Amino acid sequence: MVETVLETVGLTMRFGGVVASDNVNFKLKARELRCLIGPNGAGKSTFFKCVTGLLTPTSGQVFMRGEEVTGWSPHQVASLGVGIKMQVPSVLDGLSVQENIWLAARRFLSAPEARQKAAEVIERLALGPIARADLGRLAHGERQRVELGTVVAADPWLILLDEPAAGLSGEDVELMAELVREMTRTSAVVIVEHDMQFIRSIANTVTVFHQGAVLMEDHVDNVMSDPTVRNVYLGKNA
Repeated sequence: MVETVLETVGLTMRFGGVVASDNVNFKLKARELRCLIGPNGAGKSTFFKCVTGLLTPTSGQVFMRGEEVTGWSPHQVASLGVGIKMQVPSVLDGLSVQENIWLAARRFLSAPEARQKAAEVIERLALGPIARADLGRLAHGERQRVELGTVVAADPWLILLDEPAAGLSGEDVELMAELVREMTRTSAVVIVEHDMQFIRSIANTVTVFHQGAVLMEDHVDNVMSDPTVRNVYLGKNA
């Protein structure tokens, strides 16, 4: 059997009288790619924050590789071997691309091992041409790729990405899609995303959120052609 690496059971998050995440049951297998979609306020971001430790759910449980991690901090979750990329960049502008990735690897490896890992990540994500550039001078798409590099430098078995395609040009979206597909060789990946071009290019199974609950979970082609999803959540011309 394929290992379940992420599972939520009855995950619920209330803010006063508002139920932002409503009894969500979710499972993700090893090296599976799952996209979470839905309009603003649908609950996908709240679900993501509960899984990553930014929020402690009101009720329900979160399991990673069978271990309950409900209410753990993001640092504790990351210590299990989970890579997390939030919408707000967590890279250092005053350092080079290579230095940023080296620092990410150094949290888990010796200095020589971190140098080797940084070189591997730079090659893996095609960052060689900008490896010595200061991060603060890079374009948005390049910065997004570098931040992915800091995530994969720790060899995570689970990667959680919050809108990695936000603000990217068409060419950068295609490159980001290639990088995400490449990451699934070794990691399970969960992506919260609004960019439907990006979703179409990478997704297999898609989970649709609505009013805090899971509305539909199916192959991307079935989700995109479903009348309720098209008319209410993606728009009639999606």
